[in-house]
Amino acid sequence: MNMESKEITVAKSLLDIKAVLLSPDKPFTWASGWHSPIYCDNRRILSFPDIRENVCRLMADIIREKYPQAEVVAGVATGAIAHGMLIAYFLGKPFVYVRPKPKDHGTGSQIEGILEKGAKVVVVEDLISTGKSSLSAVDALNKASAEVLGMVAIFSYNFNQARRAFEVANVELTTLTNYDALIDVACQTGYIKDSDLECLREWRFSPSTWGQESKE
Repeated sequence: MNMESKEITVAKSLLDIKAVLLSPDKPFTWASGWHSPIYCDNRRILSFPDIRENVCRLMADIIREKYPQAEVVAGVATGAIAHGMLIAYFLGKPFVYVRPKPKDHGTGSQIEGILEKGAKVVVVEDLISTGKSSLSAVDALNKASAEVLGMVAIFSYNFNQARRAFEVANVELTTLTNYDALIDVACQTGYIKDSDLECLREWRFSPSTWGQESKE
């Protein structure tokens, strides 16, 4: 299966199980306060065994192909812990996960599991929005003297600021599918109307201000 086919197949799966909801007429409000015509919850994948296995095997295949030297799989807490653990299982690799910040009790660990200095690590993420939390995990791994080879994620909103952030951090990002592929599939399958496409495309280029004018 080539990359374009993967993008379409995974995007359709996310829509089918309602891991992604599109609602241009009644936008969602994110924790950041942004108004959005889309809401993504990839944890729903875990409740569908066939899709769960397909997604995690596809990500494992990417790691085998792009990073054959990988020694450890690291999941970003909390959304990518379960997916990352399955991917590590398919690859036969050790697994660790990275907290958003160090624990305020016990050992004060931010990275859970055994991570040797100099270990070659691939980071697994479920969702890329601005990239801030994902790259924070990379920073924690770097501080622990690991060698981060790259990051593999299920879905990206394809925000320009995320692309720039990954470029500045010099971290290679590969995703199974993305926002552009998803809205194309949604239109082709009748999930949304053709008339909604312009609205959905506008949001991706100005997510922090989208919907504010209509609210005012």
